[in-house]
Amino acid sequence: MTHEKTTLARMRLDKWLWAARFFKTRSLAMQAVEHGRVKLSGVRVKPAHDVKPGDRLEVHVGEFEWTLVVRALAMQRGPAPFAHMLYEEEAASHARRQQQVLDNKSATNPAAAIKGRPTKRDRRQIHRFTGE
Repeated sequence: MTHEKTTLARMRLDKWLWAARFFKTRSLAMQAVEHGRVKLSGVRVKPAHDVKPGDRLEVHVGEFEWTLVVRALAMQRGPAPFAHMLYEEEAASHARRQQQVLDNKSATNPAAAIKGRPTKRDRRQIHRFTGE
């Protein structure tokens, strides 16, 4: 099966987000658009709104934010290298995301020292603290 960019003029925003692999399912893409986590040219739109090449999108997924320009449309979802050909991320957006990744790696995780289930002693302390 070959994954080629098509010559579509426009397609639904939620379907494009799914094809570009920003969301695992179309329903997750639809929910993100409905909740305002995806903006088209800085404006909230509905999931069925048409997107076309040249449109500017702001996509928030978790703690990350992408600012990108739609380059192509796809009829179906393909592998990640194919999905990257559907958009071009702005340099400032890419740099910001890379900095977030570095910050997250260097930050200490308070739960990292906790391994496994609480011991009997830990449970007793928890019960004393919670009053159970």
